[in-house]
Amino acid sequence: MRYIDPHIHMISRTTDDYQRMAYAQCVAISEPAFWAGFDRGSAAGFHDYFRHLTEVEPKRAAQFHIQHYCWLCINAKEAENVSLAREVIALIPQFLSRPNVLGIGEIGLNKNTRNEAIVFQEHLDLAARTNELILIHTPHLEDKYKGTRMIIDMLQNDRRIRPERVCIDHVEEHTVRLALEGGYWCAMTLYPTTKCTPARAADIIERYGTERIMVNSAGDWGKSDPLAVPEFIQEMKRRGHSEEVIRRIVYDNPLSFWRQANNWQEPAWAQTPAAEVAAAPAPANGSPLPASRPAAVRT
Repeated sequence: MRYIDPHIHMISRTTDDYQRMAYAQCVAISEPAFWAGFDRGSAAGFHDYFRHLTEVEPKRAAQFHIQHYCWLCINAKEAENVSLAREVIALIPQFLSRPNVLGIGEIGLNKNTRNEAIVFQEHLDLAARTNELILIHTPHLEDKYKGTRMIIDMLQNDRRIRPERVCIDHVEEHTVRLALEGGYWCAMTLYPTTKCTPARAADIIERYGTERIMVNSAGDWGKSDPLAVPEFIQEMKRRGHSEEVIRRIVYDNPLSFWRQANNWQEPAWAQTPAAEVAAAPAPANGSPLPASRPAAVRT
């Protein structure tokens, strides 16, 4: 089954991971801007990072017929330094017209501090002024419910923000309702320690349904699996869910959300319905790569 991983940090992955994802029929990914494993000391470091996301990584993905999209921001872990954050936010507009940029993200809260909230709201202002999609990071573990509530309150306080153009990521059993009832998209991260497992994500789907919800692997510096989405697919199949239901979560929903992006141009792989590809006969040469291959992103 073709799938999309809408949140994976490929800068932290080896090129072999792209190959494995292609074999598993991944056709597209999006990579949010995030922490580099250390706190960067200057806006110049972020400028180079944004170049990597918009110039280097799309080419690496295209070697394996995977289309690479990205999101831009200064992440919540580095948002305590408000003056640096403002310098970085000022850099973002020059990159927003790059063809693989989907919007602003992943922005949000880490420790739910005042400075993080200030920087979050300044990102929201940029997204509202430029009419960009928004991808939101919610805190881990014990801070998650409080942080998610704070984030939604700030979103609702800015009347320029349209819920259908926001995805609240890393939802779990105790926060998914907050996102869905607010009219936002949401995503479950299949991460072994601090977020969801494929089984827990399947439980959430069985309780809340498939509307405006997706799954991702995160695939970052920590212990994570770039093939977590295929594992979720197998868990759903094991439980007897139909191909149509699974496809809605791992392909149709992320694609529907992305299609709202300012830079969106319908790629070749998205023009053939996934259901038709699934029903097509296997390639004569037995290639494990998707039958419909995405064109390389223009840089």
